[in-house]
Amino acid sequence: MKTLAVWIPIGLLAMLAAPAGLPGAEPRFERIFGPEVKTGPYKHPACMTELGNGDLYLVYYGGAGEYAVDTGVFGSRRAKGSRDWSPPERIAHDPFRSVGNAVVWEAPDRLLWLFYVVRYGDTWSTSRVQVKISRDGAKTWSDASVLVQDEGTLVRNRPIVLRDGDYLLPLYHEGGYDTEATGPDSYSFFLRYSAREKAWTKTGPIRSPKGNIQPAPAELSDGRLVAYCRRGGDYKPDTIGYIVRSESRDGGRTWSEGVDSSFPNPNAAVDLLRLKSGRLLLAYNHSMNRRTPLSLAVSADADRTWPIRRDLCTGDGDYGYPIAFQSADGRIHVVYTSDGRKVVNHAEVDEPWLMDGPRP
Repeated sequence: MKTLAVWIPIGLLAMLAAPAGLPGAEPRFERIFGPEVKTGPYKHPACMTELGNGDLYLVYYGGAGEYAVDTGVFGSRRAKGSRDWSPPERIAHDPFRSVGNAVVWEAPDRLLWLFYVVRYGDTWSTSRVQVKISRDGAKTWSDASVLVQDEGTLVRNRPIVLRDGDYLLPLYHEGGYDTEATGPDSYSFFLRYSAREKAWTKTGPIRSPKGNIQPAPAELSDGRLVAYCRRGGDYKPDTIGYIVRSESRDGGRTWSEGVDSSFPNPNAAVDLLRLKSGRLLLAYNHSMNRRTPLSLAVSADADRTWPIRRDLCTGDGDYGYPIAFQSADGRIHVVYTSDGRKVVNHAEVDEPWLMDGPRP
């Protein structure tokens, strides 16, 4: 693991300073599951949430491979105060179809949501999103129901809670039948959930010239929303591949056209998190061609500048599909997969560590 030198404009030093008296501890890494776990060699992508009792709950989809018909969604728990994960249990599957991209999230009312994809054909463009709910902290789950009937709809990132109490669930539409590329007709969008009316409403799309998928949203202090999205295209070496950025000024109901940000993107998933301090954290692969390094960037001025970047994982491996969240104790958790999508990993960092890089 390497730490990148950090260069910060002097005017931002006070804003970016870590809390006094809190030295940044080194990240703590944990290999959770690998090929030895008998849920199939494929384990991807992983998602994690903190439950109301302090437990951590992990989900991923596993099986013989990405397009295998034996795939299922598996869940595992790490009890509060423990370092051990329970054996993964299958919590969702379809006897006739492949499943994928599981997302788990506990809402403020402690209702636990599980969103996942069911593929009705040979490619992801035939997918629909299903949902299950747990009212007892993942001990039992409801039957599955189809959340979105539109073909080609997928989920990847966790919802966020808006300032008015509504939820915003990131979704995306993938078209075409090429398993190695997404076309310009691919786009991101959201479902907005009214906790009062208990109903979902579809928002406008995020469109961009080359297409985009897998949006990661955050709400800023002034009420604007920003989303960073995985770029469309293929996996060939690229010198012009960037994370796509979009804004909303009406609570996520409509979105600006997506434009290239300054962050490179090797056609890989990203995540965006607003920390309790108000800073923004972007988890992504700082490369146009490879899923390494896995990096964390920080903005302290509502997405205007991103002067800090720390590399969480480096080297010749692959570290992809990060999901980031902040637990009640302030720790920042990043779950990701590696080793050809066969290993689920978990890193814990604190905010002072993010801000502790070398300064000019």
